[in-house]
Amino acid sequence: MKRLALFLAAALAIASCAPKTTSVLVLCENGGHHKPFTDVVLPWLQEVAPAEHLQITAIQNTQPVNEKYLASFDVVLQLDYPPYSWPKEAEDAFVKYVDEGRGGWIGLHHASLLGEFDGYPMWPWFSELLGGIRYQDYIAELSDGLVVLEKPEHPLFKGLPASFVIPDDEWYTYNRNPRECPDVEVLAVVDENSYTVDTDKKMGDHPVIWTNTSKGGRNVYFQFGHSKKLVDNPCFRTLLLNAIHWAGEKR
Repeated sequence: MKRLALFLAAALAIASCAPKTTSVLVLCENGGHHKPFTDVVLPWLQEVAPAEHLQITAIQNTQPVNEKYLASFDVVLQLDYPPYSWPKEAEDAFVKYVDEGRGGWIGLHHASLLGEFDGYPMWPWFSELLGGIRYQDYIAELSDGLVVLEKPEHPLFKGLPASFVIPDDEWYTYNRNPRECPDVEVLAVVDENSYTVDTDKKMGDHPVIWTNTSKGGRNVYFQFGHSKKLVDNPCFRTLLLNAIHWAGEKR
């Protein structure tokens, strides 16, 4: 009995030291010009999941999403999935999930396509999450851009240099600067002078990574996420994995 008790105690100690598995729901598009990005990033996430202690579930529409469904996940990763065409039940469940801190959220690129698109109305709550913005325009030619960190000490940027190039991407502009929202903490900007195409589609001060500190759940938006070249970029890979681990922790 004594040996059994010691064995059980040792087993419990080992279990308590084992890394926590982070359960990630990935919303990804099943068509359009963002599909090539998803087609390389999603398989990469699934490949690194065991070593990173991640459990990846991918869906291509929000029909299954409700409160019970979301309760199984630590993080929702909006991998270029747009902020419209969601069923009302999915919208309501997602709002509670983020507002009440039931889990974390990461949005990439197309997740900020806010306005009236494809016959769907504006989602005001989602705009508020991102600082009250509305999508305005983008650089269609695709351009490299130098991302400059404003808060290099943030856990999102562990192992990253103070600036790094995001290659061949679309750079969105908005009707207002998210920095104007008191709930928004800007974490990084793009240096518009670094663009490799000649364009007048600029914001001046151009945030590209930010978080809304008023929400119960940890959240972060990355404005880039168009080019399939990103999966070969070590800074992007580090950034996305850091974000998943950070967002998966409770505040």
